[in-house]
Amino acid sequence: MNNNKKYPEGHFIGIWIGIFMAIFSGIGIPLSIITENSGFIGIGPALGVAVGVAIGQSIENQYKKNGKIRPLTEIEQKRKNNLIFSGIIILTLGLLILILQFFI
Repeated sequence: MNNNKKYPEGHFIGIWIGIFMAIFSGIGIPLSIITENSGFIGIGPALGVAVGVAIGQSIENQYKKNGKIRPLTEIEQKRKNNLIFSGIIILTLGLLILILQFFI
């Protein structure tokens, strides 16, 4: 096992957000069925993100203290920026479609 492996910034945060979103997503659906309010479906993923960020950040801080977190490379930074830009475009298109459905 390679104990000297370095991880990119945000590695553990992303992993733990994904894990807890998957775990907590199962909470919103039964809660919305029990209360007969579909608004509760979004509670699970929201809780998953909150818990995942907290745990991921604490693990990342421990690894950073031990010198096992490295800054993002130029290619990784460009990929991250492209994904953020794509997400903003998709969100904007989704909001535009939502608004058009209400007014048309």
